[in-house]
Amino acid sequence: MQKAEHKRLVLLDAHAILHRAYHALPDFTSAQGEPTGALYGLSAMLLKLIADLKPDYLAACFDLPGPTYRHEAYEAYKGKRPKLDDALASQISRSRDIFKAFSIPIYEKAGFEADDALGTIVETLKKRKDIDIIIASGDMDTLQLVDDKKVRVYTLKKGINDTILYDEDGVVARFGFSPAQMTDYKGLRGDPSDNIIGVPGIGEKTATDLINAFGTIEDIYATLKKKGGDEAFKKAGFRERVIELLRTHEEQARFSKMLATIKCDVPIEFSLPEKEWRENVSVPDILGLFTELSFRTLGERVKAVFRGTTASLLPDEPVAPVREEVPPRELAEASVALWLIDSTITDPDLSDILQFAKTDSFSGAHKTIEREIEKRGLAQVYREIELPLIPIVERMHRRGVRVDLPYLKSLSKEYTKELGKLEKKIFSLAGEEFNINSSRQLAAILFDKLGLSVKNHKKTGTGLKSTRESELEKMRDMHPLIAEILSYRELQKLLSTYIDNLPAMVGEDGRLHARFLSAGTTTGRMSSQNPNLQNIPIRSDLGNNIRKAFIAANGFTLVALDYSQIELRVAAFLSKDEKLSDIFRKGGDVHSSVASEVFRVPPEKIDYEMRRRAKIINFGILYGMGINSLRASLGSTRAEAQAFYDAYFETFSGLAAYLDRVKADAARKGYTETYFGRRRYFEGIKSSIPFIRASAERMAINAPIQGTESDIIKIAMARVDDYLREEKLAEDAHLLLQVHDELVYEIKKEKVKEIAPKIKEIMETVLPKKETGGIVFTAEIKTGENWGEMRKLGISH
Repeated sequence: MQKAEHKRLVLLDAHAILHRAYHALPDFTSAQGEPTGALYGLSAMLLKLIADLKPDYLAACFDLPGPTYRHEAYEAYKGKRPKLDDALASQISRSRDIFKAFSIPIYEKAGFEADDALGTIVETLKKRKDIDIIIASGDMDTLQLVDDKKVRVYTLKKGINDTILYDEDGVVARFGFSPAQMTDYKGLRGDPSDNIIGVPGIGEKTATDLINAFGTIEDIYATLKKKGGDEAFKKAGFRERVIELLRTHEEQARFSKMLATIKCDVPIEFSLPEKEWRENVSVPDILGLFTELSFRTLGERVKAVFRGTTASLLPDEPVAPVREEVPPRELAEASVALWLIDSTITDPDLSDILQFAKTDSFSGAHKTIEREIEKRGLAQVYREIELPLIPIVERMHRRGVRVDLPYLKSLSKEYTKELGKLEKKIFSLAGEEFNINSSRQLAAILFDKLGLSVKNHKKTGTGLKSTRESELEKMRDMHPLIAEILSYRELQKLLSTYIDNLPAMVGEDGRLHARFLSAGTTTGRMSSQNPNLQNIPIRSDLGNNIRKAFIAANGFTLVALDYSQIELRVAAFLSKDEKLSDIFRKGGDVHSSVASEVFRVPPEKIDYEMRRRAKIINFGILYGMGINSLRASLGSTRAEAQAFYDAYFETFSGLAAYLDRVKADAARKGYTETYFGRRRYFEGIKSSIPFIRASAERMAINAPIQGTESDIIKIAMARVDDYLREEKLAEDAHLLLQVHDELVYEIKKEKVKEIAPKIKEIMETVLPKKETGGIVFTAEIKTGENWGEMRKLGISH
C-alpha cells in the first residue's frame, strides 16, 4: 500500500497579525490616502511564511465584531482594551481582499474568537497523520494548541520580520511548562491584555513554580484540599501568603482558566480543499492589488516567491529581462516622467517603468510614458522644470561635499561621553538601572513603578503602553525622567545615524557623495539618500553641530541661500489675499503682522505669546490643521482655539476662500495643480470612509502651495546653472546641497561677492513682481567655512 503524501496546513490568526503589524509599522498610506501599515505587515508576513514554511494549504481565521461567549460569562473581558482605531478597523476589513487575492479561505463564527476557530480546525485534523499544522499568529495565546511537532506555532518575536517557530520542546524551553499548561498559567497569573484577573498577587515566577510542583489548576486545588495540603505546599517552598491567596481566589483561578482556554468545538464546517492553494492563485491579481495599495517593494518579492511554480501565476509582462541596452540619461528621463504622472511612485526604477507601460521594451515604455505626459498636460513641467535638473543633480552627486573627519571623531567622543552622563542621570531618577533601549523595561519603570499615565495613551500590539516619542512627549511635564529619556534618544540617534555613520560613507577624495533625487517625494520636493542630509536636525545645538562637519574645499567658501518663509509667500500669491499679500509687500515680520491683524492690536503691542500663536496657525493652516490640532499646539482650550481659528479666517478671508476652492476642486477632479501645472492625485478624497477622505483633504490643501514652492526652487537651480555656464563661472561655483528651501554652493573665495548676489537675484525673480502681485520670494545669503557656522553676507550697493 502506498504511503499517503505528507501535507502542511498553515492557519493564519488574521486579527493578531494585523494588530501586531499595525503597532509595529509606520502609518503608511496608499496613493488614495488609505491607511496601509497593517496591510503591508500582513502581506510581508504572508510572503515570508510562504517562502519559509512552504504550505500546501492555507486558511485564515477572523474575529467578528460583537461580544463572544466569554463576554457573556464575564462582562469585563478585554474591557481595558482601548477602542479600535479607525485606521486599524478599516485595514482589518480591507485585509479580506488580500486573503482573496492569495486564494486563502476565511473561517469565522459570531460569538467566538479567531483562536476558537483555529482550535476547532486543529481538533478536526489532529488525528490525520498525513497533515502537519502550523499556526501563524501575532501573540502567544495559540501556544496552548501546540502538540509535539504535529501542531506548531509560527509567531513574531519583534516587529514583523523576526519570527520563531515553537514546537512542544520550544514552549517548554521558553516557559518552563508544557503547551497544555498555558491555560493554567493564565488562570494563576492572569492576562492584563485580555483583562483576565487570575489570582491577585501571583506573578509569572510563582505561577510557573506552582505548575511545575503540582500540575494543573485542578491538581493544585486537589492537593491543597487534601489532608496535609498546606504542608505539601510549604515543603515545595511556597509561603503561607501564596497558600492563602490560592484558597481565597479559587473561583477566580478556575474562571480565569476557562476564559483563557481556546474552544475547539466551534460550529464551523472545515475540510481540506481538493487542490493545493497555489493552484488557485493568480499572481497578476496579487500584483494588481499591491499596486492599488502602493506596495511597490513587495512586487518583486511576490514574483520571487511564485516563480517556477505551476500556478497561472506570473504575468506575461514584464517578467522577462530587458535585452536592449538602456542609456542612463533616457532612463532618468523616463523615471522622472513616470513620477510626474504618478507622484506616489517615487524614484521609479526600470521595473516600475516597464510595469506601468505593460511591456518588456524600454524604448516602447519610454514612448508610452511621454505620450501620457502630453495627454495629462504635464509637458511644461517635464521639459522646463524636471529635465534641466537631471545633469545638475548628477554633477551634485559627482562633486560631493567635503567632510571634516577629525571633527566627527572628536564629536563622537564628546557625545558618547554625554550619553554616559545621561544614562547615569536616568538611572538616578528611575531609582534603578535598566536597559533604556528596551521598550518593555522602560514601560515597567514609567507606568508600573512611577505610575505615570496620560489620557488616550496608545498601546503596542502586545497590549503594553507605547513608549514612542510621540507618546512620551505628552508626558514630558509629568516627571523629569521623561525629558532625560527623550534627550538620550535624540543623542543616541545623532550618534548612530550621522556622527558614527558618516565617516564610512566618505569617499577617498574626502568628500561625501550623497544621492539627490528630483523625484524623491510625492510633493514635488527633492530628497536625498545615502545619507539623508535633509533630516539632520538643526533646531538644537546637538543637531546643528553635525552641520559643522561639512566644510569648504581649500580656496572656497560655503554659501547658503535660503528662501525666507516661502510657503506663506506662495500662499499669499496663490490666494491673492489682500491683507496677507500686503504684509509681504511691506516687508514686515509676517508672524507679528498676522498677530496684529488677528488680535487687533498695534504691532508694537505684540508680545512673544501672541507671535507664537500666530506662527502656529500661519503654518498649521497651510497643512489643513483642524481645531483639535490647533488646540493641542497652542496648549489652550477648544473654545479658545475655535475663536482664534475663526478670527484668523475672518481676517484673511481671501486665503480661506482659496483653501475651500482647492479642496472643492480636488474633490471634483481628483487632483491638485501647482501654479506651473504639476499635478498630485488624491483618489482618497472621494473615499466613503470619513477619516481617509479627511486625510486626503488635508494633504490636498497643502499640495499646490508646497508643490509651487518646490517648482520655484527647481527653476532657480536651473537658471543659476545657466548663468554660471554662460558667464564661464562653472569652475568657480558648484552646487553641493539642496535641503528644502536652501541651496548650498561652494564658491571660490574671491568670487563670492560677485556670484552670490547674482544667485540671490535669480532666486528672487523666478516669478516677476507683476505676476506675484508685488510679492518677492526673498532669499537670504549666508557664508562660512562650514555649514553649521554661517553668517549673513553683507552686500554693499
